Amino acid sequence: MRPGPGDAEAGADGSVGEASAPPGPRRAAFGFIFVTVAIDMLSVGLFVPVLPRLVADFLGGDQVAAAATYGLFGTAFALMQFVFSPVQGALSDRFGRRPVILVSNFGVGLDYVVMALAPNIGWLFVGRVVSGMASASVSTAFAYVADVTPPDQRAARFGMLGAAFGIGFVLGPAIGGLAGGVDPRLPFWIAAGLSLLNALYGFFVLPESLPPEKRAPLSLARANPVGALSLLRSQPQLLSLAGAWFVSQLAHYVMPIVGVLYLTFRYGWDERTIGFTMAAVGFAAVIVQGGLIGPGVRRFGERAAMLGGFCSGILGLAIQGLAPVGWMFWLGIPFMSLWGFGNAAANSLMSARLGPSEQGRLQGANACLQGIAGLLGPGLFSQAYALALASPGQAFPGPGAPYLLAAALLALAAGIAWRATR
Repeated sequence: MRPGPGDAEAGADGSVGEASAPPGPRRAAFGFIFVTVAIDMLSVGLFVPVLPRLVADFLGGDQVAAAATYGLFGTAFALMQFVFSPVQGALSDRFGRRPVILVSNFGVGLDYVVMALAPNIGWLFVGRVVSGMASASVSTAFAYVADVTPPDQRAARFGMLGAAFGIGFVLGPAIGGLAGGVDPRLPFWIAAGLSLLNALYGFFVLPESLPPEKRAPLSLARANPVGALSLLRSQPQLLSLAGAWFVSQLAHYVMPIVGVLYLTFRYGWDERTIGFTMAAVGFAAVIVQGGLIGPGVRRFGERAAMLGGFCSGILGLAIQGLAPVGWMFWLGIPFMSLWGFGNAAANSLMSARLGPSEQGRLQGANACLQGIAGLLGPGLFSQAYALALASPGQAFPGPGAPYLLAAALLALAAGIAWRATR
């Protein structure tokens, strides 16, 4: 693995590109980025219990129309992230990470205010589109971490950001459900307040991580999905690692797409049991990504962590897809949580192959790949589940077919990653 051009400039405290920042802000930088990602994911989770209800209310309680419209909301949000993640990544490579992150935080906070006050379905949809555009700053947050972290510590830091995702998804729906019981618009006000307060805090504590001499010129070729993805073709190994990362992200969508349907159908679980299971999945992921990835990568190296994480995910998916009773499904949760090693290490290996002026573009490209996975995953796994239930006598592999399909995809990702790094 070759280091990036800026790696030799890491300071004694392990930071890169922050030599001129005062000690206080320097220490606060990663904490701010962690909180920013957690708030972004928390906000997404806050809307889960209430946004479908608001859509249905605006449509006069028509559940069929509400389902179709809500699906359109989700597609528009994913599409905006796909389009604007490379834009924000390229802007951060040109103007620095700090202004892009702060403007995005202020923008998404104000947008949540618009959604909270939305008088009709049109305004609510506009708000969702704008929030997808503004929250694309997650790619810039990852680029910031790459700037300020030596290559051998990036997998651990990326794992911590993965833990921030998990915290947001675990706490968001719970808080949103409680707040929505008071007023369906209250979760939007909570999300707005958190985003605006975080932006105000960041204005005072967040230093710039990308020095002017390491910035790249802005061009249309860099600030669009096709241009961002073209970066991945600059090195064969980088392209292979990105392919493995993409397939792994695609496999991840099996749980949010068919998980509730599968658990209800196969095990007869009620909402409480399913909620407990989802919370257990989230907490296990937080423990692994927040506490185990750093020591694991230091002990075994990034390549072993990546391949071991992918293999653990394959085993977990196979257990959950084949489990005939519910308690056996739970046995797969620890292995599924260890899957986090694979994604964090793959991202770190990709990051180490590029210099500081390309980190924003790289993370924008990764966000594009995740957006593509988000567009393909729902159709792929829902259709696999429907075909499995429609098969005569529910022959093998039965209702667990989507999980076994995800395991096969992850095996493909492991094979690509192994070949790319052997």
